Amino acid sequence: MSVATHQQATTQPVGTIRSAFPALGRRQGGESVAYFDGPGGTQVPRSVVSAIEDYLYHHNSNTHWPYPTSAETDALIAAARQALADLLGCSAAEIVFGANMTTLTFHLARALGRDWGPGDTVVITELDHHANVAPWRALERERGVSVATVRMVPETGQLDWDQLQELLSTAPRLLAVGGASNALGTINDVNRAAALARSAGTLTFVDAVHLAPHELLDVHQIGCDFLACSAYKFYGPHVGVLYGKHEVMQRLDVPKLAPAPDTVPERLETGTLNHEGIVGAAAAVDFLASLSEGDSRRSRLARTFTELGARGRMLLRRLWSGLAGIEGVRMYGPGPDLPRTPTVAFTLRNQPADTVARFLGERGVFVSSGDFYAATVVRRLGLSDGLVRAGCACYTTEEEVDRLLEGVGALFSTRSMHPPLES
Repeated sequence: MSVATHQQATTQPVGTIRSAFPALGRRQGGESVAYFDGPGGTQVPRSVVSAIEDYLYHHNSNTHWPYPTSAETDALIAAARQALADLLGCSAAEIVFGANMTTLTFHLARALGRDWGPGDTVVITELDHHANVAPWRALERERGVSVATVRMVPETGQLDWDQLQELLSTAPRLLAVGGASNALGTINDVNRAAALARSAGTLTFVDAVHLAPHELLDVHQIGCDFLACSAYKFYGPHVGVLYGKHEVMQRLDVPKLAPAPDTVPERLETGTLNHEGIVGAAAAVDFLASLSEGDSRRSRLARTFTELGARGRMLLRRLWSGLAGIEGVRMYGPGPDLPRTPTVAFTLRNQPADTVARFLGERGVFVSSGDFYAATVVRRLGLSDGLVRAGCACYTTEEEVDRLLEGVGALFSTRSMHPPLES
């Protein structure tokens, strides 16, 4: 699924990367803040904010009118489509913008569902964020569509591929599968999943929200019909992005206003878009591309993802082995040598996840806690208090990983023999 290749290192060092993020200057409890909350939303570099500011101050307008700022807005949106197309490996005419991945997925599900009914099936998975569950479940109520679910194996945090193949053998209408688990970090082989779906005559929708920040994707290589991601997970603002095959989007019976454009991709975009957010999303792609050298944006992105990926795996191994050495810690999902993102989910004996996150947060180490809208994953793991989640980003350092480990160790050693703290 990734097209990044091993090349001579050219990506900027982490110190230079960190200098682009004003948020990293924040302090908490006398310490600089270490942001491990990237899986829920990364920090934003100056260049992204500057692009948003420049748009709002100098180009702000609605679209398709015959005066300069409107024409400039049209051009900036077109340029943003190309930037996101370069990120995903498709054409600019296959990029749709929306409020967020959840909204885009509900909109797409409603459009697809207009042609479906009783006797039709959608396959989903237990490993997914509920944004890739609820929109398809809604078709059960609205259209009488059946929904079949692929099991997650709790011991490994991976999908039951035998069951997936069995369900696809029944020729369902759609397979909705996550590229990577936002809760556990598991990377699914979506190339394999899409190939199995194609052989069954089944459409494939990939939720790549957690995967897109860590691997450079090529939707044509994957072979999916649709793929969605969110710019705020890769250093941009809160904007959702949907890739759809041009010919499939053109024939969709999408809910739309009659006067609105009926051409792809605009026919899938409702109302006036978040223009400044779209500009910011393009700037986030350009930020990633700027970290490396190359002849094109796509080639620069390939170098960046290759090298950031290697560093992320190093940080993951350091975090994983460090947590494994702390008594009372239990980790979930695939081990560090299996396909996964640099995101680790764990629990600490006798302490609710929220308590662990609060303890670390008071010491300037920001981690997430709960179910992260992957509620089925947490339920299948048998956890009542949720998970603690720590994710490494492009600005994460080894020293920050060590601070996280020290904090978890300190909490266990000082509280393990006492009742859980109040959440």
